[in-house]
Amino acid sequence: MQNPITQLEQLTVSSASKNFLTETAKWAKFLAIIGFFFIGCLLVLAIFTTTIFEYAIKIQPEIPKVLGLVVMITCVLFAFIYFFPVYYLLQFSNQMKKALTTKNDETLAKAFEMLKSHYKFIGVFTIITISLYILFFIVAMTGAL
Repeated sequence: MQNPITQLEQLTVSSASKNFLTETAKWAKFLAIIGFFFIGCLLVLAIFTTTIFEYAIKIQPEIPKVLGLVVMITCVLFAFIYFFPVYYLLQFSNQMKKALTTKNDETLAKAFEMLKSHYKFIGVFTIITISLYILFFIVAMTGAL
């Protein structure tokens, strides 16, 4: 009887699977490009935030002076966090296209490694976000009592 790992090592990609993977790689590249565009927008916003808030403070003096710096740091932080899943998605797309073209198993494995890294990052980030929501909810409930 064969070991299941040995059976998986003999897995072949049918033409239908190849078409699905090709289309997936195209959509992954599209989403990665859009992601990098939004990262660029966040960084541009971060650059001009302090200037925008300087003018806003002149119009509305009650706006805290540190608010522009806080918004700038927040934009840069979000851009930094958002970079990694977008990068992994782009690498998956590039590696998958290369693997399907060259029919190289190692490149295919690298493509799936990048996809795994993408989803792992998204999963961990989701757990952290949900944990923070729960923490904020508990703090809000205890503060309301």
